[in-house]
Amino acid sequence: MKIYEFEGFPNPARVRIALAEKGLTDKVEFISVNVPEGEHQSEAFRAKNPSAAVPLLELEDGTCISECTAITEYLDHLDGNPTLTGGTPKERAVIHMMQRRAESGLLDAVGTYFHHATPGLGKEIEGYQCAEWGNHQKEVALKGMRYLDGLLADRPYLAGENFSMADITAFAGLGFAGFASIDVPEDCANLKDWQARVAARPSIAA
Repeated sequence: MKIYEFEGFPNPARVRIALAEKGLTDKVEFISVNVPEGEHQSEAFRAKNPSAAVPLLELEDGTCISECTAITEYLDHLDGNPTLTGGTPKERAVIHMMQRRAESGLLDAVGTYFHHATPGLGKEIEGYQCAEWGNHQKEVALKGMRYLDGLLADRPYLAGENFSMADITAFAGLGFAGFASIDVPEDCANLKDWQARVAARPSIAA
């Protein structure tokens, strides 16, 4: 398997955590795609992923899978023992629900703020920017943090008792928020405690 990525970006980080959780890191060839230099827009890469985004998983038969959720689903089921995406219909539904809430209410909101209300990756990469929209999404991200903090008052992880894909997404979102200088609100003690616990997992701390 090959993973096309740009190390340090939040979405590739999500897949790296999933790989580590499943013990698959050494089974993958990592190929760097220099996004700040525009390499993701090359004809060769767009032939593999028309959306021109990283990460991208390429299987040995040439099949290309983009989108973190889809990649994580694939990796999680390789051993027949899904631990990140749920083993029962109920678990899968709850995990996917919480994953999407963490993505839209935190990670994507931070991304929109970064790309629109800050210099982002530079004018040549960013193209159109709307600071008003970006700053609105910063407030969405802060609201999302408070929502997750409330959930974590009575559960160890976002989807319940077990660490899952939803936690990976939220952890990446908080990391991106820190990079974009969006601080976790002081009153979000549950979220901060959760972040520290997740950061200590071997898949992340290594």
